[in-house]
Amino acid sequence: LLVSLVGAWEDTCTQFKDIYSSGTELCEVMWSDSFEVVDDSIAENPPGYTMWFFDMENNPNEDVTRALHGNDTAENLDQCHLQYFHKEAPSPEGENMLECHPWKNNACCSSETVQSPDKMNKAYGPGSEWDRCGPMSEACERFFVMEVCFYECEPAAGLYRKYDDSQEGSDGFNTWQIHKMPMKKSFCDSWYTACYNDYFCGSGDFFECTANYEEKQEDEDKNVGLIAGVTVAGLFALFGVLFAFFLIKNEKAGKPIFAPPKEDAVHT
Repeated sequence: LLVSLVGAWEDTCTQFKDIYSSGTELCEVMWSDSFEVVDDSIAENPPGYTMWFFDMENNPNEDVTRALHGNDTAENLDQCHLQYFHKEAPSPEGENMLECHPWKNNACCSSETVQSPDKMNKAYGPGSEWDRCGPMSEACERFFVMEVCFYECEPAAGLYRKYDDSQEGSDGFNTWQIHKMPMKKSFCDSWYTACYNDYFCGSGDFFECTANYEEKQEDEDKNVGLIAGVTVAGLFALFGVLFAFFLIKNEKAGKPIFAPPKEDAVHT
């Protein structure tokens, strides 16, 4: 029953456990290499960022930036760099910063952008919802909320923008995409565990799923137009048949529709 319901939402839906082999694969594949997983269980490895924390007074990602980019970068991160719904510069948010509360003291997002999970889910347009395969478990959905909070609110995310301004005009240029941002393996493993039995679309690439959705919608729109055209043509054809039947019936009854007026018949 569950499988049939999932199929009604999206015909490429598969369980996470059958798409991804691990939390590492989930984080690296789902966002098209936006993140690069580092094993934080090995002390010798460089540090990785995390998409969630609880102490708004101490963002652990600041220490990661300091270790990877130096004190100067960490202390002077005064631009957001990424541009989607982002602010130009990180700043504190007010009491309405609830869903993404860890970033309340210093955020690249506005509280209105991340007002609720539903608003975040629909923010990027049709085909970009995380529940394309139907409602997710609460535990799984929470990780997608964390990812949106991190992407929209974390100032350090802009350090990993895929294209810098000097590349404007090159193929694929955009100001919103992240590339190879180090991410803690422990976080990705927790995400994988939470979503293990949930469903996701296609081969597990979020952007690919969106592109497939848009292509499918274009095909459906063309089919709707074709059906509408055929329907109109069919109605005209039906009207023509009925009118012809009406003419023949009246002719046989001696009441032709296009008979000349009686006065003209007398003068001829």
